[in-house]
Amino acid sequence: MAAKSANIYVRIEPDVKEQAESILSTLGIPASNAINMFYKQIILQRGLPFDVKIPSHHPVDMSILSDEELDAEIEKGYADIKAGRTGEASDVFADILKDYNL
Repeated sequence: MAAKSANIYVRIEPDVKEQAESILSTLGIPASNAINMFYKQIILQRGLPFDVKIPSHHPVDMSILSDEELDAEIEKGYADIKAGRTGEASDVFADILKDYNL
């Protein structure tokens, strides 16, 4: 195995760094290992290991909505039910995973 002696210096948004490192810490993965894994995936994939595109859908973060905004979202869901725009839960979850590349 080659010695790890190359350095990378990058500037990123502090909140992005904090959030990512918190998740990595929970997983027990040091940031340097995650970056090394990312680079290895770039090599294996011969490109970025994920799609780089503008998402066509944006999930709603319910935790940041006001009471009025939350009520409006619930009303939209109720209107969908009344209009018959429903589906099997397994199909809906499969679509979500596909739409958000999860």
